Amino acid sequence: MEWLKIPTSTELVRVRTDEIVGVVADGNYSDIVLYDGRRHKLTFKLHFFNEAFERLKNNPFVRIGRSLIINKQFVYKINLTEKICIMAGQPIKGEVRFEASRPALEALKKYLESDRSEDRFDWQKFEGDSDE
Repeated sequence: MEWLKIPTSTELVRVRTDEIVGVVADGNYSDIVLYDGRRHKLTFKLHFFNEAFERLKNNPFVRIGRSLIINKQFVYKINLTEKICIMAGQPIKGEVRFEASRPALEALKKYLESDRSEDRFDWQKFEGDSDE
């Protein structure tokens, strides 16, 4: 178990990485989404979390496009038609849904289907792709 420590000028947020389902960009802020549905809005852009996750010993996080990082251990379903990634499984109660572009989800699907799913996922290959 590893901890993500996020210090700000007014608080310190400590989160177990295995409790994080995803991180969603919201302008100059990011929302950390936890398995129990809690969300923490923090004044950091997504690249802060991407860099922090890359320093983990066991990094289960993959960045999908410009606005989303997910924990690949919770991916239950990728629906290309609806452009959503559904996260489920223990300890998530119910499911958590994230929207993403079709090209980003297609790339994630191929990545998770491959035998190399432990390799690094390069989302930037698909950065210029449209949502259609």
